Amino acid sequence: MGAVRSVIDGLRSGEWLNRARVRSYLLILAAANLLSLAWLLVSARNGFDLEGRLLGTDFVSFWAAGQMIQFGGNPYNIAAHAAAQGTVWIGQTGYTAFFYPPVFLLWCWPLGLFGYFPALASWLVLTGAALIGAVRVWMGRINWLAVAAFPPLVITITHGQTSFLLAALLGLGVWCAAKKQHFAAGVLLGLATFKPQFGVLVPLVLLAGREWRVIGWAGLTAVVLAGVSTLIFGTQVWFDWLSITRLAQDAMADGAIGFAKMQSLFAMVRLWGGGARLAFGMQTVLAAGTAATLVVLAWRRGLTLEVGAATLVGALLATPFLLDYDFVLLAFPLILLHARDPLPWERTAAAIAFAMPAFARPLAIATGVPLAVFVTTALFILLARRAALAEPATEV
Repeated sequence: MGAVRSVIDGLRSGEWLNRARVRSYLLILAAANLLSLAWLLVSARNGFDLEGRLLGTDFVSFWAAGQMIQFGGNPYNIAAHAAAQGTVWIGQTGYTAFFYPPVFLLWCWPLGLFGYFPALASWLVLTGAALIGAVRVWMGRINWLAVAAFPPLVITITHGQTSFLLAALLGLGVWCAAKKQHFAAGVLLGLATFKPQFGVLVPLVLLAGREWRVIGWAGLTAVVLAGVSTLIFGTQVWFDWLSITRLAQDAMADGAIGFAKMQSLFAMVRLWGGGARLAFGMQTVLAAGTAATLVVLAWRRGLTLEVGAATLVGALLATPFLLDYDFVLLAFPLILLHARDPLPWERTAAAIAFAMPAFARPLAIATGVPLAVFVTTALFILLARRAALAEPATEV
């Protein structure tokens, strides 16, 4: 019993994470990330990996949408969108869907001006630079070893996904809101509406925190984006998007993506044999509890960095559609925990959350154990505790 108590005490205090051990773990993760990327590039043939998948995989959806709108096409026409993907991914057996709202077409439009691989490289470099800039703002500097070791970064790169851009906008938007830079915060958060499932909690937190000017600028930005999208692409595109979102929900409920690949409570319930109604019900309860916690914190403390960090983790808990590359959002809460004197369990939870995205999907596929749900929930609880103990926000 003494040995067990000693282990628990060590995990609680986080003393096992000394500087030398942390550096060793980061080196291992960084080496794994860099070697996997190097192998992917070296082993690729004509832009395809050894399994016949186009490099960037998910990015083909954004690029094809950009190509289509250059010529007045409709990316929400599944057959036409699949045909556009087929021009670069010849022999593609599946379909990489495009369920983003019309405001995202403004981001896709310039991608269609280039060939697939120049567009992919430009997308990753520019959105990656935006993320690094946001990390620098939160951290005050860049720890390049930690950046190279962070698993969601390499996952995002290999998928060509939107996670760098979304995390940069939400992370920097929350930071600006906490620092009372109302205009910048509102614009950044408004620009992040291209992936609305991760912004559901943000308006609630802003309202509870009485951030009226941020709300105003965010709302104006969202309206302008919607207006510009309508002017360029027409009003019908909104109806087409709303129609296809119902297909997206059905596909998610039926497991078209694979429940082991998804990282939400909804996916966990479905993975363990629960029905869609039960899964949506439990996801709704978790989202409501997360929202209520954040609203109380924001009402009592204001929108502090601690409340903002908890909001970013809460965004991951609230959505039923969550994949491992979305864990890029964890960068900012982990930076905050690193910068503060640790409370019990925080260092251990942060270390596990940092490494978790590397193992979450393969572990769930191999064993049926959805590690991410438990780790993300624990991290949210610890951040909520820290937010409740932090100094209230000051009015500016």
